[in-house]
Amino acid sequence: MSVYYVPTGSEIEVFERAHALRLPVLLKGPTGCGKTRFVRYMAEKLGRPLVTVACQEDLSAADLTGRFLLEGGDTVWRDGPLTRAVREGAICYLDEVVEARADVLTVIHPLTDDRRSLPLERRGEELVAPDDFMVVVSYNPGYQSVTRELKESTRQRFVSLSFDYPDEDAEAGIVAHESGCDEATARQLVKLGRATRNLKDHGLREGASTRLLVYAGALVAAGLSLREAAESTLVGSLTDDPEMTRALRELLRSALG
Repeated sequence: MSVYYVPTGSEIEVFERAHALRLPVLLKGPTGCGKTRFVRYMAEKLGRPLVTVACQEDLSAADLTGRFLLEGGDTVWRDGPLTRAVREGAICYLDEVVEARADVLTVIHPLTDDRRSLPLERRGEELVAPDDFMVVVSYNPGYQSVTRELKESTRQRFVSLSFDYPDEDAEAGIVAHESGCDEATARQLVKLGRATRNLKDHGLREGASTRLLVYAGALVAAGLSLREAAESTLVGSLTDDPEMTRALRELLRSALG
């Protein structure tokens, strides 16, 4: 089944041009706004395999490139996901890249300039990326601490695409399509979601993502009431803080009656 994606600007054209020119791409935007969906869509559109790595704080360069392992008494090399992507001419997507260790950014540097190479020091080998290979990274600039921000020297290696939540009509269409709920329900959920985003500067770390609204719509489509679905997603999934929980429940009461 084809990946469903609704463009919000010129992101498709920019990505296609970057791929043709063998340029790496940086996606930045809030949680659940469609960055990963967009990469899946573009990989399908370009006919390229996609290798996705969810970055976390213990992800090391060796996890990406590969390592020697002892198997059946023999020592064998096993490629990591980045190495596999280079060999296959795939799109390698590093999701939330700033969560990874610093050596991860170091290992992708030669793949994001005119060298387009991946040194495998433990094997004494250097891979040159084929034309179709592409590095794509993403991060949420409003979420990380100062110590987790991308350095300017790294940011300037990428063509950048900024993402945000779609406009109200487009977001309602996405929620209805992806969740199976009716359009009226989708519009109510989008209004609620946008209201939670207005609380981001008033004690709420993150407002409701489009992804979370889709989850709520799916619960409604499966038989839950709108209030029950919203309680389980737009309240329970957004915060554990008692005061903010009360504020979100009051928001639901005023919106749903």
